[in-house]
Amino acid sequence: MSDLASHRTEYETAGLDVGDLDPEPITQWHLWFAQAVDAGCVEPNAFVLGTVDADGSPQSRYLLARGADPRGFSFFTNYESAKSIEMTARPAASLLFSWLQLHRQVRIVGGVERVPESESDEYFASRPRMSQIGAWASPQSTVLNSRHELDRRVAEAVARFEGDGLVPRPAHWGGWLLKPTVVEFWQGRPSRLHDRLRYRLVGGQWLIERLAP
Repeated sequence: MSDLASHRTEYETAGLDVGDLDPEPITQWHLWFAQAVDAGCVEPNAFVLGTVDADGSPQSRYLLARGADPRGFSFFTNYESAKSIEMTARPAASLLFSWLQLHRQVRIVGGVERVPESESDEYFASRPRMSQIGAWASPQSTVLNSRHELDRRVAEAVARFEGDGLVPRPAHWGGWLLKPTVVEFWQGRPSRLHDRLRYRLVGGQWLIERLAP
């Protein structure tokens, strides 16, 4: 416990001000994402998805963003998974991108909706075949008796689609779109006096504010 309490890293990083930001948060996100890629950050499109379950408890897990355009951020998953059930019941969520090598994070909050089926079809077709098989085989978020049960289900799905040129997208699998209403860019600075710049959607326009660290 004492090691945790004393472990500190000083963030010797350039500052961030309102004038440094693009007027559009998704454009600014793309700028930071490109810098994260150039810096060799691990899984730069990984984010933590936050939802609320039926008991009102917060839930979080890592996913991979597969799109970022003027509509918002898109990602794909099983529609029968815990996170999809939670987003269906409460159509709002948060995303957290962390690029630790650059002492940066981006926090995003907004409403969620399913992407068009054609978009889910297109992305599913681009996945590796065994990832497509996995979408059929795994009853995501349900209890399994053993790893053997999952392996058996995968083998059955492989046999089912053996010889077929294409694996079709299952109806229970597809994409979600988060449409941001709040986006905060966080830049680490020395002495924990970090720069926090927040976009808020007000009357259809983005307002940029500085927050105290």
